Amino acid sequence: MTSRPTSIDGRRSTAAARRKARESEIIAATRQLFDERGVRDAQIEDIARAVGINRAIVYRHFTGKEEIFALTLVEYLDELRALLAEAQESAATAHDRLAAAVGAFVEYGVAHPAFTDCALTLMRRNWSELLDEISESALLRLGRAITGCLSIMVAILEDGNATGDFHVADPTLLANTLYASGLGTLQLARVGILVTEAAPGVPRVGEVSVEQVRDHLVTAALAVTR
Repeated sequence: MTSRPTSIDGRRSTAAARRKARESEIIAATRQLFDERGVRDAQIEDIARAVGINRAIVYRHFTGKEEIFALTLVEYLDELRALLAEAQESAATAHDRLAAAVGAFVEYGVAHPAFTDCALTLMRRNWSELLDEISESALLRLGRAITGCLSIMVAILEDGNATGDFHVADPTLLANTLYASGLGTLQLARVGILVTEAAPGVPRVGEVSVEQVRDHLVTAALAVTR
């Protein structure tokens, strides 16, 4: 009498493990396509083909392309969080910690342009749209990944307030602002084009380096903490 529930539980556990493994395969394939081709060129058919399944099976595991994007972004954010933590932990002052974290953010974004594209794609949707297109469990995972990165920045800002190095009224708001503005500025580093005015009404296209963009973001971040 007791063997049947144990058997059922075992089958459920095995099925859950298979489902989780398949979801991981799909996310890994999406990440590879993002890194190789970019976000726009990654289609459900391509993702399914890379895993060796048909697109119908993809939709059994995810609500749609937006949810796959969200969970792929989670992987990028988890990597970014580790880099942010490592970059700032050995710095002596709050200024140096913030500069190191912002610099690590720029370097990661430049090395992984699909991260920026993926994050900006999702940020263009409002909360109600995301709820319609992405499951609550996936949104929870995405929220945890974002706050994992932001919490490092918030801690730096709060520590700077405590030592008197910073004067930030709302560290959480500033951390969110730095993240959002940083994503946009990463596009400038990506294209490497700086538009100026050679004369009134006459545009001139110049170049901007990754180092210039990084230095600007660091300077801007430090400036708003005063």
